[in-house]
Amino acid sequence: MSNLDFEKTVKQEEAYLRLVHPTPEETPTCINLFDTLLSCNAIRSQVKSFYRFGERTHCGQKLEDFKFCLGLTRMEPDERRDIWIRRRAEWWANRRLAKSSEDVWQMRDAPLKDFPKVMTDEDIRESTSTAVLT
Repeated sequence: MSNLDFEKTVKQEEAYLRLVHPTPEETPTCINLFDTLLSCNAIRSQVKSFYRFGERTHCGQKLEDFKFCLGLTRMEPDERRDIWIRRRAEWWANRRLAKSSEDVWQMRDAPLKDFPKVMTDEDIRESTSTAVLT
């Protein structure tokens, strides 16, 4: 991953987050982030994670987000929003540029040839005669 790709991706994410959170009042508060941290450690979340992934949930990022928010409390709302958007954009950019299921599967640029196969009358007769024999 080159630094140029990362910065370009961060800029895209920042632009998107500025649309989603147009005012400082629309960014998460420290109370919201604390609630998210508590729900991450709740029994329901832990059981679901054990069932799905065979391990406990990892709440470290949520704790870091909460602590980061506490460090922003003395700033002006617009400045706090800009810093929060930058941090969140970097997180999304790292996530987008990291490995994912898209690294395993290859995207087709054209549909498969002769798919789906068009059934002819002969195909239908063959399939019904085979079904009768079995």
